[in-house]
Amino acid sequence: MKKEIGHTLALYPTLMTVVGAMVGGRPNWALVGHVGIIGHDRILVSMAAAHRTNEGIRASGVLTVNLVDEALLPKADRAGKVSGRREDKSGLFAWHEAANGAPLLDESPVSMACTVVDTYETPGFESFICRIDETFADESVLNAAGKIDYRALRPVLFEMPTYEYLRTGDVIGRCLHLKER
Repeated sequence: MKKEIGHTLALYPTLMTVVGAMVGGRPNWALVGHVGIIGHDRILVSMAAAHRTNEGIRASGVLTVNLVDEALLPKADRAGKVSGRREDKSGLFAWHEAANGAPLLDESPVSMACTVVDTYETPGFESFICRIDETFADESVLNAAGKIDYRALRPVLFEMPTYEYLRTGDVIGRCLHLKER
C-alpha cells in the first residue's frame, strides 16, 4: 500500500550540470540540477533567482549547459559552494566562447550552447526555456555512429532532498523491447 507523502517532488535524480553565462565581461558558473527536456530541440534550465549567473543570462539571452562527469565533479561542486557575488568564479574552469557568446566549459564531456526563448518565473526561481544552438561532445563519449554513449559518459546525477551525487548505472533493457512478466 502506498503512503501519501505530501507535495513531494519525486522526479529525482536528475543530471548534474554547470550552467555558464557571461556576467560583467567574465564567465560565471552555477551548479544546476534542475534541468529538463521539453521537446527535441528545447530544454528547461530552472535556477534560483538569486544566482549571479541569472543576471548574465537575462542580459545576453544565452547560456551553456555543461554535463558533469565524475572527473569534473569536484570543480563543479565548488562552483555550487561559492556565490559569484562574493567570489570571482571566472578562473574555476578552462573555457572558450561558443558561437552565441556564452562560455563553454572545456572540461565537460558534453556541452550545449543555448539561446533563451522564454522565461517562466515562480516564487524564488527563474526557469529559462532554451533552444539548443550547438552541442559539443568529447570523442571519448561518442559511439561509432557519432552519438553520445551514456555508458561511456556516465553523467553524475543529483538527488534531493539528501543532496547526494549518484553514479549512473547499468543498462537494464532496451526501451519498447521488454517482455511483460
